[in-house]
Amino acid sequence: MKHFSKGLIAGAAAIVLSIAAPTLNAATPDDQLVIGTSLAQVLSLDPQQATEAKAIEIMANLYDRLVKTDRSRNIQPQLAERWEIDDKGITFHLREATFASGNPVTADDVVYSLGRLLKMDQAAAANFKRIGYKADNVDRLVRAVDPKTVRIDLSGETTAELLLYRLAMMVASVVDSVEVKNHVDNNDYGNAWLRTNSAGSGPFTLKRWTPNEMVILEANEGYVGGAPHMRRVIVRHVPESQVERLMLERGDIDIASALSAADLKTFEGKQGFEVQRVPTGGFYVLSMNAGNQYLADPKVREAIAYSIDYKGIEQTIMGPYGRARNVPVPEDYEYAIPNPDWHFDAAKAKALLAQAGYPDGFSLSLKTIAQTPRIDLATAIQGSLGQVGIKIDIQQGNGSDIIADHRARNFDLLIPQTGAYMPNVLGSMEQFSSNPDNSKEANNAGNFAWRSAWDIPELTALTAKASLEPDAKKRGELYVEMQKKFVDLKPAVLPLFERFEPIVVNSRVKDYVGHPNQLTRLEGVTKASD
Repeated sequence: MKHFSKGLIAGAAAIVLSIAAPTLNAATPDDQLVIGTSLAQVLSLDPQQATEAKAIEIMANLYDRLVKTDRSRNIQPQLAERWEIDDKGITFHLREATFASGNPVTADDVVYSLGRLLKMDQAAAANFKRIGYKADNVDRLVRAVDPKTVRIDLSGETTAELLLYRLAMMVASVVDSVEVKNHVDNNDYGNAWLRTNSAGSGPFTLKRWTPNEMVILEANEGYVGGAPHMRRVIVRHVPESQVERLMLERGDIDIASALSAADLKTFEGKQGFEVQRVPTGGFYVLSMNAGNQYLADPKVREAIAYSIDYKGIEQTIMGPYGRARNVPVPEDYEYAIPNPDWHFDAAKAKALLAQAGYPDGFSLSLKTIAQTPRIDLATAIQGSLGQVGIKIDIQQGNGSDIIADHRARNFDLLIPQTGAYMPNVLGSMEQFSSNPDNSKEANNAGNFAWRSAWDIPELTALTAKASLEPDAKKRGELYVEMQKKFVDLKPAVLPLFERFEPIVVNSRVKDYVGHPNQLTRLEGVTKASD
């Protein structure tokens, strides 16, 4: 008999499906944590460059930020021990802390890090650029008052609350400016070096990274919060689900986070393991390139929305990874609207295609990273669209290729995933509803809607208005209007499934709880002896 329990862990809805006694054949050392996952998306470990989920999980343990979010996504102090908010900005007071190099963390490091983010101007800068922080104004808006005090002025396009949530994101990590400047090459802000090295104040340091093989973190004995319990963390690239399942069962790894739905099911109620299902607030998405002659037509996009068997895919493929949802706001968020009536309806989809002038259908390519569960999801979409006359050629690739194609608008269809930086409508939806400049010349690769060439000036303006609305009731009304407008536009960035992160943990491991923003910290993790 299976036993299920839903418990709030530090106020978050990380759902524990089963907890049992410790396994008897665990082989990993007591002072080392070994994680099996897919590292296909880890392209860089520079916090002002990398935005992919698995890279964030690693960097979360190398770097601290001014503030952090807990598992309920509440803002908490980190490098800033306190702050004051006024109508023009926020003043942060830093705690006494040091980087792994031994250099003290100062206000100059904070100023350098935020300036570095915007002056490098990569995709990671998008969330700050969206609220008015740019390379040409950051030196004016972010400044050191004294060695332990930082002042960040509001840009005029954000509130203090939205700024705080962005400062809690990985891209706002504080790097050791003295160390990084020593590795600058050809005005690259130290990027070539920091992609494969660390310069943070977090509980671990980067010992080794071999792409698509392994990442090794070593404990930072001088960490301000105390030395981690684990001397070493090893993250192994194990993209094949069955292999990862066997490694977890044998005790070769302590945690598995890239298992298929079928393999995850084998651990439900299984002695010695705990299954967590962590809500991310994000989505698995079908991105459609609106620059494509077919996909530019809203009727074609609507036809595609009616060509997917969401509930069937949820039951047979997504399982613990996703819940069917076509509005980019989790259904249990305040002000979330009901789902539109998009479901598999071949007759309606064919009629819409005929109205658009394509009664015989057409052919498209669908690009996806070769990673659970996206491969199976792509295959299911191929089958569904084939039934209405849209022939799909699936193109699998590694993270670097697919992500680069997404950012370059080099795709017809593509399956990315998103997260939410803030636990409300704006935090999950903003990336779907804001595209200030859709021109190719803007080259705004960090903007999710821009990547799909989806020009949405009215929705963008509505999103900006909601971002600055101080009255909670009026802001809620705008949130509802944003969602309805999104649905009416027949989106080129179609949410398919609300995204969850299922993780299986050996019961020897204590105090490991997944963070909804992938910012899981490991300094407090311990392991029971065999």
